[in-house]
Amino acid sequence: MRNKLLLSLAPVAAVAIAALSTSAAFASSGTTNYQATLNSINHSNGSGSLTLSLNGDQATITEHVSGLAAMFGGGPYPHVQHIHGGAMGVCPAMTADKNGDGVISTTEGAPFYGGVETTLSKTGDTSPAAATNIKIAPSGGSYSYSRTITLSADTVASITGGTAVIVVHGLDPATLSAQAQAEKSDLVPTLPLAATSPALCGKLIAMASGGVHTGGGSTSGVQDEGLYALSGALLLAAGATVAARRRLSAQR
Repeated sequence: MRNKLLLSLAPVAAVAIAALSTSAAFASSGTTNYQATLNSINHSNGSGSLTLSLNGDQATITEHVSGLAAMFGGGPYPHVQHIHGGAMGVCPAMTADKNGDGVISTTEGAPFYGGVETTLSKTGDTSPAAATNIKIAPSGGSYSYSRTITLSADTVASITGGTAVIVVHGLDPATLSAQAQAEKSDLVPTLPLAATSPALCGKLIAMASGGVHTGGGSTSGVQDEGLYALSGALLLAAGATVAARRRLSAQR
């Protein structure tokens, strides 16, 4: 009798297992979307927005920036930009200006947004080694940027761990104090301080998925669907158990 009961439940159990497997498969794959609102820092008067779609170590980035310094040395102003991470995961306030020159330098901001983990260059190298390469940086007072790149493990960890920050560099020297205008860059001593100091900053935040859960990532909806399917299969299994027992009792 027990064997008959088990055989009658086998198809229903298979449905439940399939539902659970489908849910797990959905949870382990897919793309998570992030966004950052790029706010002015160091009184740059600029603004921007950035979205990042992450699938494994592949990131597709779309960015729009406006209001930055437009010219540098007779040409379009190159704005080096990066994904910083591994620190507090926030943009610094002016209290981070330790030497009182009115500018938060890149190194003064580092305890808040961390070091460079990925360079958002137009072409070629995206590693920290390209962090100050102005030849491959977006340029001009306003620009749009779009690129799909491979991220390092450290960058992925910062993004998924909530400590990734987008920083766009390059200030208009005319807006700085006399002290700051006379200073050299803390990153490239042959350049003025304005050239490499932060102009825009924004924390990368996971976008809500399909209105299901906020902060749940892009797979939260399909996870719920899998759980609903599993719940339904388990309810069906319970009903089948009762029916099978009744049939077996009637046969005795």
